[in-house]
Amino acid sequence: MISQLPRWIEYGAFILAFVAGCVNAIGLLGFEYQAVSHVSGTATLLGTTFSGGTLQSALHLLGILAAFFMGACISGFMLSGSALELGRHYDTALVIEAVFILIAFFLLSKGSYYGHFAASAACGIQNAMATNYSGAIVRTTHLTGIFTDLGIMVGAVLRGEAFDKRKAILFMLIVAGFISGGAFGAVLFNTVVFKALLAPASICLALALSYRLYQQSESRQSLND
Repeated sequence: MISQLPRWIEYGAFILAFVAGCVNAIGLLGFEYQAVSHVSGTATLLGTTFSGGTLQSALHLLGILAAFFMGACISGFMLSGSALELGRHYDTALVIEAVFILIAFFLLSKGSYYGHFAASAACGIQNAMATNYSGAIVRTTHLTGIFTDLGIMVGAVLRGEAFDKRKAILFMLIVAGFISGGAFGAVLFNTVVFKALLAPASICLALALSYRLYQQSESRQSLND
């Protein structure tokens, strides 16, 4: 149950949502208003190209979808299972995510739209780092599932069921992280353009280091016990 999970999970979820919101805001402002942290809108745009769009546009959108899928495949290969367990290679996945964000920065700074694919792959990696909390699949790169689960929870309360306060807090932290990350990304983009991507990349690296240090600390403590 979520009540038995350590508090750092909530902090990590907020930070990951902040990263995704930041990258997606930069995408909307700088990648021809192209979202990269989720694929529903991109898939819809791809569908619209069949009624008057160009082949180049269709291939570009298809490439973004494929890159997101590839990122998810990387996480799926590295992280088995959906339950959060200390010792899994979350730090490695975060480092790879940071590398893709840096590649996106380099390519987009050079005027290459291949940077869109790198940014989408980074979000695919993060989105696939899903964790199962009390039957709810929690993802941090979009909010559709979060708002759906919050609505289900409120509906259940109206039906007379108990309210899972900590689960609700986790979901609200993800919402707050994504929105504040979007605001942060927008401010940075308006100031330094694509250099704004250096911020979420740095956050991913810092989070990976923090996870590794925490894992080592817990391992030493268990040995001493």
